[in-house]
Amino acid sequence: MPRPKPQALLLVDGYNVIGAWSNLQCARDRYGLEAARRELIEALVGYSAFHGFDTRIVFDAQYQDTPGSREVVTPTLSICYTDYRQTADSYIERTCSLFRSDLRKFEQRLIVATSDRAQQLTVVGYGAEWMSTQQLLVEVELSHQRVRRKQRQTHKKRSPNRFLSNSLDPAAQQRLAQLRMGWPLDEL
Repeated sequence: MPRPKPQALLLVDGYNVIGAWSNLQCARDRYGLEAARRELIEALVGYSAFHGFDTRIVFDAQYQDTPGSREVVTPTLSICYTDYRQTADSYIERTCSLFRSDLRKFEQRLIVATSDRAQQLTVVGYGAEWMSTQQLLVEVELSHQRVRRKQRQTHKKRSPNRFLSNSLDPAAQQRLAQLRMGWPLDEL
């Protein structure tokens, strides 16, 4: 079955979010930038799947002498590393510019998560929606809570009567038990 079209394309300014979320700041300061990136990715995997977003976390690679790349983590989340001498801001702006002339804009939202004020004004000018990093944090936490609540409800609904054999009449259950044990069936 083909995957449904994503409701939105969510572009996340990765280092901007790491600098804004206290738990990611702590991870960065204590264990390094790679640990903070991993935590951000883990936080957004469930959020993206829950909302049906095509999420791209954009990280600057402007000081690395490497070409840009895109790493697919899940069907709903990928990581984009910018080209040498390209910032995450310029990558996001270019994506917004291209999206503006794309027909997908009539079927899909474009959301940019950043707290950079200049970036906010630019992406809104291209017709994208803007989400602050703190709003993203709140929404990620709410999504995780909803998923946990739904899992608890599903777990409570499970009962011993959920098996097919429990819906059979007693005579049929007895015949089924005899078959399982290899005993001869009673005559009809």
